[in-house]
Amino acid sequence: MAVLRAVHQHPHADTEGIIRATRDELPDVSHQAVYDVLRALADAGLVRRIQPAGSVARYEARVGDNHHHLVCRSCGAIVDVDCAVGHAPCLTASDDGGFVVDEAEVVYWGLCPTCAAGTS
Repeated sequence: MAVLRAVHQHPHADTEGIIRATRDELPDVSHQAVYDVLRALADAGLVRRIQPAGSVARYEARVGDNHHHLVCRSCGAIVDVDCAVGHAPCLTASDDGGFVVDEAEVVYWGLCPTCAAGTS
């Protein structure tokens, strides 16, 4: 439960961040225990594991709505973004090749407002 609380309190945190947050509540928890719990939570659908290209795995508690992410190329900040049109339109592929599509990952890349202001 401490790991799940840490994910809720620190959306898009990497494993090291989740370990630090979990240790605020359980100082003696091992790295392996947190890794194992994160895997079990993801397998159970209670957390979502995301891994934008070039980034370590990150975890979030927002699950089941097929939302997407904005990622800053400079600082690595990650922000949730809802599907652009209607209800999960990205689940309708132009050619699904016979697959039954249940999830789509869309990642928007750019500069967050802080980093963009620094490049002017």
